[in-house]
Amino acid sequence: MYKRHLILLVAIISQVVSVVQAQVLEQTKVIDSLYKEDQFYLGVTYNFFGKTPEDFQQNGISNGLFIGIMKDMPLNKRRNVAIALGLGYGTNTYNNNLYLSRDNNQSLDDNIILDGDTYTRNKYTNHYVEIPFEFRWRTSTPEVYKFWRVYPGIKFGYMFNNRFKYRGDLGNVEYQNLKLFEKFQYGLTLSTGYNTWNLHLYYALTPIISEDTKINGENIDLNSIKVGLIFYVL
Repeated sequence: MYKRHLILLVAIISQVVSVVQAQVLEQTKVIDSLYKEDQFYLGVTYNFFGKTPEDFQQNGISNGLFIGIMKDMPLNKRRNVAIALGLGYGTNTYNNNLYLSRDNNQSLDDNIILDGDTYTRNKYTNHYVEIPFEFRWRTSTPEVYKFWRVYPGIKFGYMFNNRFKYRGDLGNVEYQNLKLFEKFQYGLTLSTGYNTWNLHLYYALTPIISEDTKINGENIDLNSIKVGLIFYVL
């Protein structure tokens, strides 16, 4: 079910982006030698974890959605090399078998790895204000609007809200704004592709859960890895 919804969402987004670009180009009559590119973006990702503890597993679909605006700043006369700084919003979900019991809203010492037959939902949802920074290389010209792009960068995020939901043998549990989640996140990004369809990768350099937190007396380091698509408009 979630997979079908995600595929439908990607199809809708790509169609909307294509229509918007076509309408903008139809209205553009004068060639702009001082053009800028890819100033609005929207992306969807499949999320998973790196550096997981023993017996940790993801289940179901863990996905992400992000949207924002970039300030494109060309560095050369041809304007195919640029840097860009942006501001956006991102939300991510993670379905897995690590139950977040809480002790004073901070400790994970009593957490357990769940048995697959004992629960129907165990999900984290996080919301961020994001600041992406990119170095941009592209094959665009003032007359060509379909081009190759390679945009490596770094993204900073501030988590302003988080939620944990559990449904299973232990009852119905829901927490909001757990302090054990790291509020400040940053990681490496890469967006690359041609025209509408572009691959987007994100590798977190900070853990999602505080690195001082322990599971059954052992430190954990759950960092996020995201693979998906990003769509640009102008």
